[in-house]
Amino acid sequence: MLSQEISKRWIEFFEKRGHTVVPSASLVSNEPGAMFTIAGMVPFIPYFLGRETPSFSRATSVQKCIRTLDIEEVGKTARHGTFFQMAGNFSFGDYFKKEVIPWAYELLTSSVQDGGYGLDADRLWVTVYEGDEEAYDIWVNDVKFPAERIQKMGMAENYWSTGQPGPAGPDSEIFYDRGPEYGKEGGPAADDDRYIEIWNLVFMQYQRGEGTGKDSFEILGDLPKKNIDTGLGVERLAMLLQGVENFYETDQVRPVLDAASKLSGKKYHGSENAEDEGYINDVRMRVVADHIRSSLMLIADGVTPSNEGRGYILRRLMRRAIRAMRLLGVTDPCLPVLFPASRDAMAGAYPVVAEDFERISRIAYAEEKAFLKTIESGTERLEEAVKIAKSAGKGEVSGADAFALHDTYGFPIDLTLEMAEEAGVKVDEAQFRSLMEEQRHRAQADAKAKKGSFADLSALRELVDERPSIFTGYNELRTETTLRAILVDGVSVPAARAGDQVEIVLDETPFYAEAGGQAADTGVITGNGFVIDVSDVQQPVKGLSVHRATVREGEVVAGTAVVAQVDVQRRADGEKAHSGTHIIHAALHQVLGNEATQRGSYNKEGYLRFDFAWGEGLSDAARHEVEEVANTAIRDNFETITREMSLDEAKNLGATMLFGEKYGDSVRVVEMGGEFSRELCGGTHVGSTAQIGSLTLLTEQSVGSGNRRVEALVGLDSFNHLAAERTLVNQLTGMMKVQSSADLPEKLSQTLAKLKEAEKELTKLRKEKLQAEAGRLTESAEMLGGVRTLLHNAGELDANGVRDLALDLRSRLGEDAATVAVAGVNNDRPVILVATNQAARDAGVKAGALVRIAAGILGGGGGGKDDVAQGGGQDASKIDAAFTAIRSAITELGS
Repeated sequence: MLSQEISKRWIEFFEKRGHTVVPSASLVSNEPGAMFTIAGMVPFIPYFLGRETPSFSRATSVQKCIRTLDIEEVGKTARHGTFFQMAGNFSFGDYFKKEVIPWAYELLTSSVQDGGYGLDADRLWVTVYEGDEEAYDIWVNDVKFPAERIQKMGMAENYWSTGQPGPAGPDSEIFYDRGPEYGKEGGPAADDDRYIEIWNLVFMQYQRGEGTGKDSFEILGDLPKKNIDTGLGVERLAMLLQGVENFYETDQVRPVLDAASKLSGKKYHGSENAEDEGYINDVRMRVVADHIRSSLMLIADGVTPSNEGRGYILRRLMRRAIRAMRLLGVTDPCLPVLFPASRDAMAGAYPVVAEDFERISRIAYAEEKAFLKTIESGTERLEEAVKIAKSAGKGEVSGADAFALHDTYGFPIDLTLEMAEEAGVKVDEAQFRSLMEEQRHRAQADAKAKKGSFADLSALRELVDERPSIFTGYNELRTETTLRAILVDGVSVPAARAGDQVEIVLDETPFYAEAGGQAADTGVITGNGFVIDVSDVQQPVKGLSVHRATVREGEVVAGTAVVAQVDVQRRADGEKAHSGTHIIHAALHQVLGNEATQRGSYNKEGYLRFDFAWGEGLSDAARHEVEEVANTAIRDNFETITREMSLDEAKNLGATMLFGEKYGDSVRVVEMGGEFSRELCGGTHVGSTAQIGSLTLLTEQSVGSGNRRVEALVGLDSFNHLAAERTLVNQLTGMMKVQSSADLPEKLSQTLAKLKEAEKELTKLRKEKLQAEAGRLTESAEMLGGVRTLLHNAGELDANGVRDLALDLRSRLGEDAATVAVAGVNNDRPVILVATNQAARDAGVKAGALVRIAAGILGGGGGGKDDVAQGGGQDASKIDAAFTAIRSAITELGS
């Protein structure tokens, strides 16, 4: 049975039993602090935690998921994979154990002809929590499942929670016995290789308290409503139904594995035993099959390779796959073969991978091309580190060098270890791990800081459960309302005094809470004898606006009548930027095409930043055209029209939607000029485009593979920027003594040409002086290991001058073994060139190797051929030390 058919049967089974079918959410998680959707229940977390109320009481889905915590184990076992699909059925206060347990047994054991999976009931085993007699009785008495194949387990094995205070409950897991050839008898408690878990039924019925670990927390009591959360691994079931050894050999993964085998010419044996001859190559092919599929699906969901966050995970997956192919002997680009194989295997379940393959493949192939260059440059950097380690007599590459290779070049540590071992040196892994740990802690601290100060949401949930905030800011900037609640660090307090930093909740608010890239409003809240300054507004719980504020004067009491006043000018300037963002998006579509889709934005008063999908920098002509289209739309004074409609209506209108964004059934559509710009947006905007005034593009740059960013100013900020540039042009016009700014380009060109000519003349004079001194310099050559060696610091001299001098000196040293190293300083940075003659090369002295040693000490890099090589660095004070290292290396060769 194909994986797609497994998913289809699941959906049909539960849809017939009253479940709402929920399409798979994006792999990019909307949950705070989470990068990816790591489980089938993640899209339903807001419902389980009470942050949102679902429009259904029972649901079913087949959710695509990504987990990368055990990435190093991928390929080694049948269990570990990064991308997987989790089929789930969920109840929100509707049915419970008595329904879900029999359903699970029915679907698994019903015949294929009757819509089931046709598993042999005699090969199923069940585990239940040792304190859950209710579930045990249902299995035995209602399902008639043999008691001897039910095992009772403790909390560590059969109790679910989020790992923190909140919903929790026992679970019941269903296992399949693969047979005696896979391990010993005795059920799941005895051998989890033989007895493989396929379905977990979680009975979410309790509220847990503080505690650590899986079983060291207190159960505080019952939840108001009992919920069901189940998950069946599609890949695991496919493995059983297709009769293969592991999920890598199932129908959606095996085609990539076969393509890797064919490309490399290595046979796949299916070995999971490290002692087998073909095991290492089998692991590599399994890594390729898993990581290529995961990369395909991540790029399809809008992730692009980068050095941070989700993009870093994607980059790591792709580079591990490429490296695995290199270890299999494939050094040419391999993704143009592997990605289409994965596309064809996954398109039946996820048509988007075929529909959007042009974009997906462009991003993937560009990343491979970049990584192949990385391997080349990283190899050079590692060779330099190895040379330095050997010349210093340490025999060990520093952890700092290994970390730099990993962090700067994306060079995997295992590749560093392998290549260092081949070169006969070790790597300071302890220091490397320590630096990685420091980086991880910094990342965790950054992530924690980004979550803001709303650590405890319980009081806020109670408020939103009573009634959500009413936003009046679309129509007014001053609202008379009631101050519902005052909170300090998430805890409700009755009153606050001058100087207190508080969170304020109002019944109605004109303050816009930060969302959709639009910065939050600021302003004041006033009442009888008090003033509160609002600095930020957030919605930590959906539907509830929380105002971060400071009491400026007086004492404020919850329940008081207040007046909320938004900073009018700041809102107006912010709306110009937000509307400018929509116009930039539309202009990019018009100039580049619809493929230039939004990847993120931020706008505040006078300024906007817009990220979009595009693989290369914009030409000057394209930038000019985007700016012209945007300002033409501003000039044409399009009316801004906002309408609320169903999501289906918006789709039919062709409204632009953010990829991966979660939308409700009812959406708000903002139009400017009809089809020119029509987007789903909850933000505030100008009444017509002419109110923006003008828009000036400042910068356009890369923000990761496949993504670009433009920054722009609008309104008065745009005018001030243009005025400053005009002042600068006027100053240059006066300085260059031309009649008008139109004459500036020609005058500047003439002046630069004269400067260039003067520089040439100076270079010529320096060269003549150096050549005149060359004869004297040859006298300072020293004999090292049988090689006449001349080392000279020329002082202020550019790279061309250094090269000319070194080659001239080499020619003057004759045909006996000779080596010349000349260093110079240009723009405060050292440059070094090494030249050897044929006799020196015959003696084993190679210019490229010496330059890498010297440049490493100078804090840079370099390379070249055996006869001539050049490098540079950051620290000119280390030139003498670099010469010393060269002396040592030549002496060592001659000893």
